Amino acid sequence: MSSFTPDPAVLVLEDGTRYRGRAYGARGTTLGEVVFATGMTGYQETLTDPSYAGQIVLQTAPHIGNTGVNEEDIESRRIWVAGYIVRDPSRVVSNWRADASLDEALAEDGIVGISGIDTRAVTRHIRSAGSMRGGVFSGEAAALDDAEQDALVRQAPQMSGQNLSASVSLESSQVTPARGTLLGRVVIIDLGIKQATIVNLADRGFEVHVLPQTATIDDIRAVDPVAVFYSNGPGDPAASVDHVELLRSVLSEGLPFFGICFGNQLLGRALGLGTYKLPFGHRGINQPVLDKSTGRVEITAHNHGFAVEAPLEGVFDSPAGFGRVEVSHVGLNDRVVEGLRALDIPAFSVQYHPEAAAGPHDANYLFDRFRDMVVTHLDSKKDAE
Repeated sequence: MSSFTPDPAVLVLEDGTRYRGRAYGARGTTLGEVVFATGMTGYQETLTDPSYAGQIVLQTAPHIGNTGVNEEDIESRRIWVAGYIVRDPSRVVSNWRADASLDEALAEDGIVGISGIDTRAVTRHIRSAGSMRGGVFSGEAAALDDAEQDALVRQAPQMSGQNLSASVSLESSQVTPARGTLLGRVVIIDLGIKQATIVNLADRGFEVHVLPQTATIDDIRAVDPVAVFYSNGPGDPAASVDHVELLRSVLSEGLPFFGICFGNQLLGRALGLGTYKLPFGHRGINQPVLDKSTGRVEITAHNHGFAVEAPLEGVFDSPAGFGRVEVSHVGLNDRVVEGLRALDIPAFSVQYHPEAAAGPHDANYLFDRFRDMVVTHLDSKKDAE
């Protein structure tokens, strides 16, 4: 099932570092921010996660592609990564669920990749120098002279300042029925939604209305939801001014809110906090996070290059006037804010992925916490009436 060929390819970083290997997937040129993901499994979920739009993803796990790809494990409608870097691609697909090889899937979606390079060396370089722009040149493009390749890489846009939600969001709304007893409607603002999030919310009694990233507060009111959810997504949260203002309107109306990943960063900005770019980000499925409310350490799935600026200890006032706030979760590798909880309004968020279909599932309880928050809010409204 594999279309493996020895066509040449080269990975070029913006500092001039080069790694020569073999073409993988589509042939041609691709540009983007080069990042590494530490997941040992779940490469199909990684590739179809819209949060990776604009990024050339390097897998630190050395052997990729042995289970092929299938129609059940995709998280969205296509592969979103700008490019793909692996060390040892499997030449044989060995799984009864496979519909095609990974190489074939990459080629079908036009994803230019490279294999056969020392991915450990590239990872160590990025960990030292930080994530940077890069390009993969394969086939005829691999024969371009070094100066021309370098110029193309350095002309590519930086991730900072980019608003990429429009490139991954649905253009029209979609509705998924609740499973079991109906609790109410929840609006998801699609900034790069993953199917697993929709499933988790529907399983907890929500009728899920996914609205495009262009939605307004009037669009949300028209659904008459019991809660609002902001999804994960790509880009710089500082460039999503409209989504921050929309969220402030949601919070001002008292609607319960839950945000994941990009949604966490946008909640931070809506509360009046700042965000900043991490040196090389968190990507993978083995990141330790402390839930401060329970003292429990969870192993979690991450995909983010930006983080919220907030004091890790104690309670502080929202600079935007939404009452008291605390950091609810902290990353134990580098003390990065991994969650926020508002104490005077029904709103919280996490920076990682409790919905991660490929696992781990340590943090899946957060969907139950969201449901409980909505139930409490609805009960308080009934009591007030």
